[in-house]
Amino acid sequence: MARLRRARRLLTALITAITALCLIVLGLVAATIDARARANAVDDALDRVIAGLYRGVEYYPDDGGFDVTEIRDDDLARGETAVVVFGSESDGEWVQLYSHLPSWLPDDTGLTAVTDAASIADDTVYRDATDRAGRPVRVAAMSVHWEDTTSRSVIIAGTNPGVFDRDRALLLWSLVVGGLALVALSAAAGHALSGRSMRQAVALLAEQERFLGDAAHELRTPLATLRLVTEPRRRDQHEIERALTDSRALGNRMERIVDGLLARTRMQAGVTTIERVQLLLDQLTESVAEEFPQADIVVRTSPTVVQGDPNLLGLAVRNLIENAITHGAVNRHAPIEVHVADGRVSVRDHGPGLNPQLSSSPFQRGVTAGRGSGIGLALVGWIAQLHGGVATMEPAAGGGAIVSIALPPSSPDR
Repeated sequence: MARLRRARRLLTALITAITALCLIVLGLVAATIDARARANAVDDALDRVIAGLYRGVEYYPDDGGFDVTEIRDDDLARGETAVVVFGSESDGEWVQLYSHLPSWLPDDTGLTAVTDAASIADDTVYRDATDRAGRPVRVAAMSVHWEDTTSRSVIIAGTNPGVFDRDRALLLWSLVVGGLALVALSAAAGHALSGRSMRQAVALLAEQERFLGDAAHELRTPLATLRLVTEPRRRDQHEIERALTDSRALGNRMERIVDGLLARTRMQAGVTTIERVQLLLDQLTESVAEEFPQADIVVRTSPTVVQGDPNLLGLAVRNLIENAITHGAVNRHAPIEVHVADGRVSVRDHGPGLNPQLSSSPFQRGVTAGRGSGIGLALVGWIAQLHGGVATMEPAAGGGAIVSIALPPSSPDR
């Protein structure tokens, strides 16, 4: 049982670890895909701002140079995106023409580096930088050129570093909390499923321990008797024959005990099933009674046909007779009376009568009147119930007890 418990804990831990690993990998993939999608969305937003402001910069060399009036009046240049416009005439120094939320953009050195990179590029330049407060910011820059002049302008747009990314935070928290919940659920499900899968093994192990315990109880007395019977000492021919007869009887009894315990264990474990055939219960009882030649047994029968397993029913009748012999030993001059009729086998002994300990549950395993282990009658009750019948015990008039099994009768024509 301890090994099964350890195996169950190991299976639960393994299922939980595999689930956690899979969730971690999926979470990382989801977070990576989301981060890329958000980065693309940020770049697209910056592209829209720059593309919208691109034609807002005009250069008039005869009228004073650059004109950013349209940019000043454009809503794109006054929204939640930082904007800076630089201009340079005839490859001179960069001059700031317009700025909106410049604190959200890199410092002068960083802006100069982005402006220089954009001025020589043929497409939009994207950079990850830090603003003047040291916060991460994404910037995009595009150069504006005019024909027949070396003057140029650069438009720079930057994201708002102070906006809290609620969607991304919600995603991350959802991944963490949901992952932990799924790991906990997988641990509970793994524990339940591993226990369910081991239920049959636990039942088989319990049945094995029960079989070993019953066999040890039942075989202890026959083995002790056999040891006494076969004890080496001087014997005459009559004592040797008697010892051989007793040894054979004890061996047969132990064989019957083991067969009965094995039959019950196999059926309860689902290894075998009951065999149902039509049989003459009276003839079966007479043949079982003949196995006790030294006992004084009186058998009265009438033709009775039942459906059932011959081996199990024979075991039940044999246990009834052995129980009567054991408990009727106080009056050896009185015979064991066996009566068979109408699907019922009744065995009466002339012992001390029904013990109070047996009156409530005489066919329960472990219940005994002081002799034996109580397994014999427990097998009788189990076999009777298996055949749709019932086992009973009642006091007999004049002393002793009557133990019976009643089975559903079967028509001989079936």
